[in-house]
Amino acid sequence: MKEFTLRQKLAALSLAVLIFIAGMQVGQGGFYATSNKLSTIQNELPSDLDYSSVEQVYDDLRANFDGQLQVDKLLDGLKQGLVAASGDPYTEYMSPEKAKEFQSQLDGSIEGIGAQLGKNNDGNIIIVAPVDGTPAKKAGLLSNDIIAEVNGESTNGWTVDEAVKKIRGEQGTNVKLRIIRKESSDLTLDITRAKITIPSTEYKMLDNSIGYIRISQFSSDTSELTKSAANDLKRQNAKSIILDLRGNPGGYLDAAVDVSSLWLNNKVVLEEKRGGATIETYRSSKNTILEGIPTIVLIDGGSASASEITAGALKDNGVATLMGTKSFGKGSVQNPTVLNNGGMLKVTVARWFTPNGKNIDKEGIEPDKNVEITSENIKDGIDSQLEAAINELRGM
Repeated sequence: MKEFTLRQKLAALSLAVLIFIAGMQVGQGGFYATSNKLSTIQNELPSDLDYSSVEQVYDDLRANFDGQLQVDKLLDGLKQGLVAASGDPYTEYMSPEKAKEFQSQLDGSIEGIGAQLGKNNDGNIIIVAPVDGTPAKKAGLLSNDIIAEVNGESTNGWTVDEAVKKIRGEQGTNVKLRIIRKESSDLTLDITRAKITIPSTEYKMLDNSIGYIRISQFSSDTSELTKSAANDLKRQNAKSIILDLRGNPGGYLDAAVDVSSLWLNNKVVLEEKRGGATIETYRSSKNTILEGIPTIVLIDGGSASASEITAGALKDNGVATLMGTKSFGKGSVQNPTVLNNGGMLKVTVARWFTPNGKNIDKEGIEPDKNVEITSENIKDGIDSQLEAAINELRGM
C-alpha cells in the first residue's frame, strides 16, 4: 500500500476543504450547488504552500512525545484548526461522533431513555418529564425523581449536560439509574436505551378561541407538522394563534420559510446576501392557512437563526406581534457537508436579512412588547410570557 507523506496529506486536506466550501453542499434548506469547477479550485490553490513548519511540529511530536500518538486525532485537530482560523464561530469542523449527534438532534432523533432532565433547587439532577412511549416512561420514571447515580457513578456536582451525556447511548444498550423519590424507598432501574424521535411541533387549544403552536426547532418534520397543526386549530375554530418559538435554536431554513408561509401570501421572508450582494430572495408560498388571524409570537434569548427568520418575517410583514425578550441574534447561513470520514464541515456561506433589510447578527430582534419571566415566576411555575400573550389576545 502506498504511504502518503504528511505534506501530501496536508495538501489533500487543504484541497478537500476548498472543494467542500465551493462545491455541492447539503444546505440548511436543500442542496446548494455553485458554478465553480474543480479545475478552478485547483488553480486557486497556491503553488508555493509552505508546510515545512507543520512538518517540523509533526516530526518533533513523533520523535519526542512521551506517549502514544494517534495520527487520526492529530489530523482531526488540524482540520479543526484550519476551520477555527476563519474566525467565524459558526464555521466549524465536527468529528464523526459530533456530526452524528448534530444530525440526530437536527432530525429530532436521539438514542437514550427519553426523559427531559433538569436541576431542582438543591442542585440535584432530576427528571423534569418522561416522554410518552419512551423507555423512561415505561420504566416508571416520574417528574421530580432525583437521579442519584448513573451506572454506579454519583451525580453529585454534575451539570445537566454531563448527566445527559452519561445517560444517552446506543439503542439496545442499558443504563442503570439509582432514583431517589419523595416518600419512597430508593429505586434502582436498569433501562434499555432506544431510538427516540421527538416531534418538533406540538399544538393545542388553550381555551375556546386561542390556538397554541410550539416549535422546539426547525427539523425535517416541522413543515408538515405545523401545517397539520394549523389546519386542525382552524377546524377547532381558533380565532387567534400563539406561536411559541422560545428556546428554539433554529434548524432548516426551508422549514422556517414554510412556517412563515402559513401567515404570508407571496411575501418576502428573507434575503440572503454574500459579500453584500443579494444572491437569493425567499418568498412565502400561497399556502396561507392562518392569513388574517391575530397572532402573537413568543421569543426569548434562546430563539435563534431559523426561529428569528420566522419571527422577523411575521413582524416585518405586519401580521404578528412579538412578545417576550430579545432574541439571540444569529444572522448567518451555514451549509453542512458530510466528509469522507463521517465528520462534517459546516461553513458560513451567506448573511440573511429580514424583509425590512435588517441583519440581526449579534443584535437579535426586539419584541414589540417586552415581558420578562422572573425567578419568582419560575419558582411558582408561572409562565408570565404565555399569560401575557393570552391576555393580549383575549382583549382584541
